[in-house]
Amino acid sequence: MSDTFIDRMRARLEGVQIFASERTRRRFLLHLAVAIVVLVALTLLARPHLALLTDAPALRAFIAQYGIWAPLVLIALQAVQVVAAPVPGQILAVVAGYLFGAWWGTLYNMVGITIGSTIAFWLSRRFGRRYVERMVHEDALASFDSISDDYARLGLFVLFFIPGLPDDVICFAGGLTRLPLWQLVALAIVGRTPAFFLANVVGDFLGTDQFVAAAVLTAVILALSALGYANRDRIVGLFEDRS
Repeated sequence: MSDTFIDRMRARLEGVQIFASERTRRRFLLHLAVAIVVLVALTLLARPHLALLTDAPALRAFIAQYGIWAPLVLIALQAVQVVAAPVPGQILAVVAGYLFGAWWGTLYNMVGITIGSTIAFWLSRRFGRRYVERMVHEDALASFDSISDDYARLGLFVLFFIPGLPDDVICFAGGLTRLPLWQLVALAIVGRTPAFFLANVVGDFLGTDQFVAAAVLTAVILALSALGYANRDRIVGLFEDRS
């Protein structure tokens, strides 16, 4: 019986045509090879600098040394942080506020966040759930699986807006929804800007020697983040499909 089943499956597979022509197949393989080479090269080039993303003093010194190019370096690091090193981007936000002030720092951060979020959304949508599962811990991803498509927009906005929730994980999870890419990017920008602005204000306070104000605002942000993280399951539950 097993031989018969195998024969049937082989017969079905033999009739499946993946590529429209031999030329299409060669073009696909060429593009795939180029993409793999570029990805490996970027990974090798970026790896020595990924540790900077969790060390605020080292980040500040690293970015400042580029002078007038420092904003571009900050934007690039923030974009890479979203896709390749899912650590709290607020570390870079504090550095940006220290170097450029609250308003310009927020602008540079959000440009980087927008680029990184767009890439994360696109990668998630292009390569599907199996790719996301390799990038995101399954427990973190499982938290977002129950969100109903009917509440996807509101749910993603709230999850982006509340401090303490894993923004970068939400980007990868959001790419698995049916929302258009431009809506996902818009939700990420609008939802993430307030928390990043506050983090930039902390950096601005530190840069202008307002240490008490920086400590107070940091305590407020940490308290809100702890509250959001502690209630993450309850928050996600508000947008579950109850039908």
